[in-house]
Formats: sequence, C-alpha cells, structure tokens
Amino acid sequence: MVVRIALVSDVHGNVLALDAVLHEARRDGIDAVWCLGDLVAHGPRPVEVVARLREAEGLVCVRGNTDRYVVTGDLSGMIPPIDQPQSPEEFGVLADARESFAWTRGCLVGGGDIAWLDGLPLQHRLTLPDGTRVLLVHAAPGRDDGPGLRLAGSDAELAAAGFVNAESDLVLVGHTHVPGERRVADCHVVNPGSVSLPRTSDDRARWAVLEATTAGYTVEHRTTRYELGRVLEDLVGQRHPAAEWLTSKMTSRT
Repeated sequence: MVVRIALVSDVHGNVLALDAVLHEARRDGIDAVWCLGDLVAHGPRPVEVVARLREAEGLVCVRGNTDRYVVTGDLSGMIPPIDQPQSPEEFGVLADARESFAWTRGCLVGGGDIAWLDGLPLQHRLTLPDGTRVLLVHAAPGRDDGPGLRLAGSDAELAAAGFVNAESDLVLVGHTHVPGERRVADCHVVNPGSVSLPRTSDDRARWAVLEATTAGYTVEHRTTRYELGRVLEDLVGQRHPAAEWLTSKMTSRT
C-alpha cells in the first residue's frame, strides 16, 4: 500500500499558482491534498482557490491566521503587529490590510464560501499506514499564528513552541513561507513552504509530497513554475483595493 499526498500551504488567493501545483500533483498520481491554511487572503482569486480545494481528491484542510482574519475582521496577533501602527507608513499598511481582508470576505460571502472557511478546524490529526501520528496545523500545535517553525531555532525554542509535547510523530505546518524540516525530540516537523508569497529567490510555488507505506514515509520538497506577472495583472484587473500593497508583498524576497 502506497499513499501519496500533496502538502500545500499559504495559497493566499493565488489560483494560478495553485492550479500549477495541482496539475503537477495529478500528473504524479497524488491520492490526496492536505492543506495547512492561509487559503484566500492577499490574492485576486479567493473564490476560485476555495473551489479548487473543495474539488481536490481526499482534501484535508485546516485554517490559517489570515483565514481567521477574513472571517472575523480582527487583525490582532499579526506579525508584525500592524494593528498597532506607530507611524504614518504603518497606518497605511493597516488600512491596506483591512481593505484587503474586507474585499476577500466580500468575495467569499458573494460566492457562498464564507461558512465553509469559518468551519475549518484549527488542527487535524491523522495516522499514516505505518502508525505514524500526524498533526496538521498552520503555525504550531494549538496555534494558527505566532512565530511558527523557526528552522534555525534551538531545540528548547521548538519545545517551548509546542512541537515536543504535541502527541504526534509528524507535525505539518506552514505560516512562515519557508520550506524545510526539523527534528526535535521524537517529533519530525515539516513545512512545505508557500504556494504563493514565497520567501525565496524566485517566484516558483513551494509544496511537498508525502509518500507513506506500511514501512514508513518520505517527504519530497517540490517547486513548480507559474506566471507571477499574470497574477499581478489580475490584481489590477479585479480592481483590488490593495493591489499596490499586495504587488509589493508578492515581489518581495525578504
């Protein structure tokens, strides 16, 4: 028995990048899609992203912090804390963020998807064929926000973040947009990176393939090309109220 699972996270309303990833996943015989949150905010096509994911084979999905912001409108807890502006520039960022989340919420309400998004769980537990206990969560066990997985952090820092006592052997997270893996105590933590808004030197979507058998599992990190320029043009074409701010986010490499 071999099960192949696409691990995706931080799609951020970028359906063009998601389509490219899902096309490659189907080509490679993926059996299921596990999504680690931050699905819709900061992109021009939130409704289409939800539609693609809801159609995906074997979908398991948890919420991210920006999904919660879209549903509630409460931006407290963001990093950096844009809900506490200290300068005219920071007030501008807060205004852009609020407009962006409100626009996304309006799209999902109009598309009839806001209840589905609101119903996503904070975390989800599964078991692989070999008995490996898996936890899906956006940032860290029990959290959809905060610093998330710091790949360069000490074992003590990761333990303090909850990765040691998570009652799981494999923890799958997103949030930081930085692909990578860490082992701390008996826990293997994997971040597949971001389908959109990558903190990398190029514009390729980041995701991963989890292959599981009764003998164990492997994780293969993937990159997939898509046309970022078309996404930026779509932001303008959609008359997104924060198109300039989001263009800066999508082209930043820090």
